[in-house]
Amino acid sequence: QVQLVESGGGLVQPGGSLRLSCAASGSISSINSMGWYRQGPGKQRELVASITSRGRTNYDDSVKGRFIISRDNAKNTVYLQMNSLKPEDTAVYYCNVGGLRTWGGPPYGIDYWGKGTLVTVSS
Repeated sequence: QVQLVESGGGLVQPGGSLRLSCAASGSISSINSMGWYRQGPGKQRELVASITSRGRTNYDDSVKGRFIISRDNAKNTVYLQMNSLKPEDTAVYYCNVGGLRTWGGPPYGIDYWGKGTLVTVSS
């Protein structure tokens, strides 16, 4: 059974920083991509940042230069360091793990989603 556990959300003032973490657990043999999405009030879910198993990153233009995504393959964990936060960054942030394979599982990868963690940027 694969589980994703997110942490690090909360309330922060504009200009502040937060660090999100998402750890995948279970009988995991490999993970292709890991990333973060967010859904703000009245908005659709959107990609914030992603990172491949080889460390190639991709960012939404709105967070370039402010957010940094990283991953620890040994721990099956992805991080999102969020700096210079703005009120428009307020959203529920969801962890996404793409192409996850398990020992003894199917030969194809499966995508998983975390339950989400709320980030509120407000003074």
